[in-house]
This record gives sequence, C-alpha cells and structure tokens, in this order.
Amino acid sequence: MVEENSKIRTSFPFAWGFNPQEEMLEVSRKTKKLTIGIPKETTCGETRMPLTPEAVKILTQRGHDVIIEADAGLNANFSNLYYSENGATIVQTPQEVFTSDIVIKVSPFSLDEVALMNVNQTIISSLHLNKYTSDFIRAIMQKKVTAIASDAIKDADGCYPIVRSMSSIAGSTAILVAAELMSTTNKGKGVLLGSIPGITPTEVVILGASTAGEYAARAAIGLGAEVKIVDHSIKRLTEIQQLLGQRVFTSNYHPQIIEKILRTADVVIATIIPEDSQNRIQIDDDLVKGMKSGAVIIDLTVDKGGSFASSEYKTNNDPPFIKHNVIHYCIPNITSRVARTASIALSNVYMPLLESIADSPSIKAYLKENMGIRNGVYVFNGMLTNSYLGEVYNIASRDIDLLMAAF
Repeated sequence: MVEENSKIRTSFPFAWGFNPQEEMLEVSRKTKKLTIGIPKETTCGETRMPLTPEAVKILTQRGHDVIIEADAGLNANFSNLYYSENGATIVQTPQEVFTSDIVIKVSPFSLDEVALMNVNQTIISSLHLNKYTSDFIRAIMQKKVTAIASDAIKDADGCYPIVRSMSSIAGSTAILVAAELMSTTNKGKGVLLGSIPGITPTEVVILGASTAGEYAARAAIGLGAEVKIVDHSIKRLTEIQQLLGQRVFTSNYHPQIIEKILRTADVVIATIIPEDSQNRIQIDDDLVKGMKSGAVIIDLTVDKGGSFASSEYKTNNDPPFIKHNVIHYCIPNITSRVARTASIALSNVYMPLLESIADSPSIKAYLKENMGIRNGVYVFNGMLTNSYLGEVYNIASRDIDLLMAAF
C-alpha cells in the first residue's frame, strides 16, 4: 500500500492535494477591552465633544466601557439621557472619569486635571502653546503618562485628519464670523461681505493655502467676494487654485505685496499649514496700522503663536477687540460655534482610532506599529518626545522612535 501511494505521488504530484487535509483557520487578534473617559470641558467657550452618542453605541456594543461626566455634551446638544441610552456610563465627578485607560478631551487638559491622572494613563487632546504649556508639560511628565496631541495625529495617507476636518469647518465659519463683525448690528462698518451689481465687492485676503484657507475661499467666493490668497509655497498655491476650480488672485509671500493687499483688504484670515507651522506668515504692527479702519482680522493660528503682532489669545466668551482701528477675532476653537457639526467630525476620527488601539495588545504596541499616531505623541511614559517643545520650554527630549525600539 505504501509502495502504491509512493507511485501515485511520483506520477501525479498534485493528486496528494485532493486527500483530506487539516483545515487552516485564520487566527484573529483578540480585541482588548478599553475603558474610555470623557470629562466635561473646562476651557472657557469649549462646547465640542470627542465622541457622539452614536459612536459611543458602536464602542459599547463591541465590549468597551465609555465613562462620561454628567452634562459634558449639553453644549453640543447631546443630553445625558441620549448618551446613557447608547451605552455610556454617566458619572458625577471628574475623578471617576480619570479611572479610565484612555481619557479624551477636545481642548487641552488643565493643571487641576493633571492632578487626577494616573501613572501609565493615556491622554488625548489638542495642544495649545500658551503661558501655561510649560507647567502643564512638566506636570504630566511627573505623572508618567503618555500624552498624544490630537492635532498632530496622521492617517495612512500622511494627512492630519482632525486638523483637516476642523480646518474645513473653521474656514467656512471664519467667513460667517467676518460677515457678522462687518455688520452694523455688531458695530462694524455696515458692509456686506460679498457683492451685488453696481457695488465694489468685498476684498478677502487669506494667508496660507491650507485646508482652512480653501474652505474660507469657497465660502467667500460663494458670497461674491474678491479673494486673494498668499502663501510661501507655489505648489500649494497651484493646488488650491485647482481645488477651487477657478482663477483667483494668488501670490507668493513678499513683504511689498503683503503691504499692498492689506491696505485695501476688508477681511484678512490667517490660516496655518500643520506641517509648516513654524514657517507661518508674520504680520507686524505697522502693516496692521496701514489697514482700513473697520477692517476685520480673524487669526486662526493664535493657538500656535499667532500670525499678527496685534493678536491676543481669546475665548468664545470674549468679545472681539479693536486694535489700530481694526477688529480682531483671535479664538483657537472657532469651530465651537458649530459644536454639533464639529463633534460629529471629531467622532468620525476618534472612533476608528480607538477601535484600532483595542485591536492591539497594548497602547505601546499600537504606537510602535503605527507611525501616524506616534507622530502625535509628545510625552511617552513621562519622557518628552517632541524636540520643538523641548527647545521652546528648555526641557530635555528623547527620540520617540528610539524609545519604541526599546519596547
């Protein structure tokens, strides 16, 4: 019999494949249960939520726990009952939220919240550079947490998904805000943002051919305004013109050109390119003084240091201020004006991210295998890993890639 099988195998080498074989089953990764905490936002004027009730339902149905501080979603018109019905656990104190594996906020954590953090906890939020940032970074380093800046997370295409979605909303909202500030009811010049037959159109200058710049341009063009876009990069200027689908005034950054176009501008909107944030266009006080009385400046870069020397960091609860006879609106979270839309956009990024983390053995393992989220890490287990922050605040930093090699 053995001899016959041997002959069959020699004469018909593929015949052996038709014999009964052991079934090979795919071995799937075991999904780890996560506890996700969402505290109430403490930053003045912040109204957005990182997860919508619909996203919470998907996460809880897959075995994860989502703990939300009571009334956290009210400003985005998400009630406690709505979250509870979709599987969230509603708690009354932030201390209960900070028992979670991962704590997510939209705005940066406060120093009071740092005191509630636990060793080896992971925190995710935006990161704004202001007078409190140095103390905040040093405090979370002592807590030995892993901190991730949401606005520095990259996706598989190398883009910044949260920045892109928020920038889209910010650009459109900036034009709506500018229109309000120019109206008589808001003590503006009483000028319509746009144009009608027989009247010179409003001039809108956009600094930075970014996503926010693109959406601001779309909104302004839709209203009939004359749009001018300035950027350091000819490539970005070419791309934004193609995206807009029509020819608009574009110019490479040059001091003489900037001075000329600011002199006649009705609205100036400063935007930022995430990968080029340290090379943003800077406008000094003399150029602002040369602008028309009653013109409007909207600085969307104020949380990164600002593009105007006259900019001042404000919140949504602060009124616009006037400096050099120019109206200034300098609020980092302008998207909070449309909190529900912004919350849905944030949730569309955070939910799949959390699911991916759950599919990894640990958060450290996920950071090691995913360069995109690793790009957002600025403190890892209590060690600063962002060289730029290290230089700004005189703190020793480590290379995140070298640290990952040790795990």
